[in-house]
Amino acid sequence: MCRLFGLSCAPRRARATFWLLDAPDSLSRQSHRDPDGTGLGYFGADGVPRVEKAPIAAYEDRAFAEEARQEESTTFIAHVRFASTGSLDLRNTHPFAQDGRLFAHNGVIEGIDALDRHLDQDRSLVRGDTDSERFFALITREIRRNGGDVGAGIRQAAGWIAENLPVYALNLVLVSADQLWALRYPDTHGLYVLERRAGGPHGGRHLDHSGSDGHLRVHSAHLTGHPSVVVASEPMDDNPHWSPMRAGELLHVDADLRTERQVILPDPPAHPLGLDDLRPDAAASQKSA
Repeated sequence: MCRLFGLSCAPRRARATFWLLDAPDSLSRQSHRDPDGTGLGYFGADGVPRVEKAPIAAYEDRAFAEEARQEESTTFIAHVRFASTGSLDLRNTHPFAQDGRLFAHNGVIEGIDALDRHLDQDRSLVRGDTDSERFFALITREIRRNGGDVGAGIRQAAGWIAENLPVYALNLVLVSADQLWALRYPDTHGLYVLERRAGGPHGGRHLDHSGSDGHLRVHSAHLTGHPSVVVASEPMDDNPHWSPMRAGELLHVDADLRTERQVILPDPPAHPLGLDDLRPDAAASQKSA
């Protein structure tokens, strides 16, 4: 299953060290289940998005995935990909960048031809083959149509897909230079939020999160003295304040780290998909590790 991660420490910038695919077992063991891409997105001091990603597979060079990367930003996004649509190629690796925002998705959307027709000329925003980047293009178009309102863009794009296309999951994280949004839809996969006060629950501790599967770790000494908000596919430490998002819930973290949570899609998809409905490769990508 793809793993999503988002972090906001707005309005401050912080340095975070990420390890992607920091699993302790051998390459030969990993080759049976190795993810198909790893990516990290953040913003420079100039507000311009930066993306470092690679279509990592077990038989390829793992240098990107094994090196610690220290970057400074107000918001971060990270993704570990298990391919369901699109080849193992850099252009199909998350996160994607459009209109100065970064996006990552976990799930499956079918009916790609219908989605392309609905996108029409905005199909030009899509560089690769994935359903995820097409979903982002639809969000970007709806944001433009709503005068830059990101929440409205997500609501309208996800709502159209939920009504018109076969859907397994639309979980997403989207970040700008100083804000973060996350959607869980429907209840297929979990998505968790941690509103972390400075120093964590015990006070005085730096941020140090690790997924239980070993695919993602993040460390930030800068956040010992400052609060942050974290979004992840699974709770990443023993902090008791991890909160599961509800099905259909949209989280918004604004430029002052204020959070708003609202169910924007109260109904299930009109054309829901189960694992048995998916192609074998798509089904394998959506099973929990």
